[in-house]
Amino acid sequence: MSNLQSARKDSATDGLDELFNRVNMLLGEPPAERREASKSSSDGFVPRQPRTMREAGIPPVMVEKIIMRFLFQVGIETSRKIANQVKLPYKVIEPMLRQLRQDKHIDLAGTTSTGDSEYVITESGRERARRYVEECTYFGAAPVTLEDYVASVSAQSIAGQVVTKDDLRRAFKGLIINEAMMNRLGPAINSGRGMFLFGEPGNGKTSIAERVTEAFGTTVWIPRAIAIEGEIMRIFDPAVHESVEDPNTNSGLMDSQDIDRRWVQVKRPTVIAGGELTMNELEISLNPTSKICESPLQVKSNCGTLVIDDFGRQKMPVDMLLNRWIVPLEKRYDFLNMPNGKKIQIPFDQLIVFSTNLEPKDLVDGAFLRRIPYKIEVPDPSESEFRDLFRIMCEKMNFAHDPATISYLVDTHYKSIGRPFRLCQPRDLLLQVRNYCQYHSVPLRLSPEAFDAAVLNYFSVME
Repeated sequence: MSNLQSARKDSATDGLDELFNRVNMLLGEPPAERREASKSSSDGFVPRQPRTMREAGIPPVMVEKIIMRFLFQVGIETSRKIANQVKLPYKVIEPMLRQLRQDKHIDLAGTTSTGDSEYVITESGRERARRYVEECTYFGAAPVTLEDYVASVSAQSIAGQVVTKDDLRRAFKGLIINEAMMNRLGPAINSGRGMFLFGEPGNGKTSIAERVTEAFGTTVWIPRAIAIEGEIMRIFDPAVHESVEDPNTNSGLMDSQDIDRRWVQVKRPTVIAGGELTMNELEISLNPTSKICESPLQVKSNCGTLVIDDFGRQKMPVDMLLNRWIVPLEKRYDFLNMPNGKKIQIPFDQLIVFSTNLEPKDLVDGAFLRRIPYKIEVPDPSESEFRDLFRIMCEKMNFAHDPATISYLVDTHYKSIGRPFRLCQPRDLLLQVRNYCQYHSVPLRLSPEAFDAAVLNYFSVME
């Protein structure tokens, strides 16, 4: 084949590809390269902005209900702010606004100085919106599909991350963790499955568990809400998820980057549940007033870490909690019951850390221990580590470090009576020393008298 014929063939192929892409756009189907970009990019998963309602993946009537509920609350609003409320591009909802106006549910109230249309809800629109509110009061961002959420978790799975020694040192900066402990924690974190942290209280098990996620050092994209069989379930929770940007001030930038604003970029989540954990928090909950579904803790922690603190002290029996998770820990997916009775499969993709003061073998049977491959004891600190922590805490709390007075404390109140060191004690004792100095109106400094008083108060009922 000649170069000219080859060039003509390539040109014809390019022309056909372009034609197919244009046809797909008219039909609401994204071109092939756009569909791939929605799943991943050179920087990992990036949610791409939909250009049509079909690309958005949810029924138009669901978006219409959200818009009507919003206007029912505010009365009048500009088209751009309506689009910002539902987090969809204006060009996607513009046909819907036009149809609602034709149906006399909204009307054009005027135009802003920038040429933006202002819409007001009509009396018939209010009547329709009232019916929508009775179904559900949600009027936030348009949800994404369950399928898109599942794909996003798979693309951002914590199991695909690799943690090195340097990553772990960065995450645990400021904590006293020796090299042996670091070498045990690293492989456990890289497993992406789960671990037991056990040992005496006050040695930093919770602090270690809280910082594990920071070792991964990445952010993830999560949807604000997902649509499941006509129900809306919230995923993004400001009390749990730390957004890395303010969506209200960066929406223009996100639009220019073709980012789907129904998603939020957050730090990999760390969700902590303590002794107050109940079975209800592990299931989808429906607010009886708002009719909005709230995702359970394990869903909010996907692509991050779920810490079960004080394991064994929950109100529910240990066996009940373990039986609830024995299959998800093995299969890495969970089954949840929707309020309408439908059962859905959803990713169970996080590092689970069980932190306890009790021996794991005294809490659970062998079948469950097998599914938690790493059992790591957090030991008491050595005397050298104990003294190092005092030096660090003195600097943080504005005390002049006084090794001689620290030696008095160690010799008099620890070594002479065989009292074990705990990592929490330098901070706790220094807090009491500070209170002692303030009460006696003396300069903030370490002294044998202040430590005597602190030890008397601190250990009076603990031993």
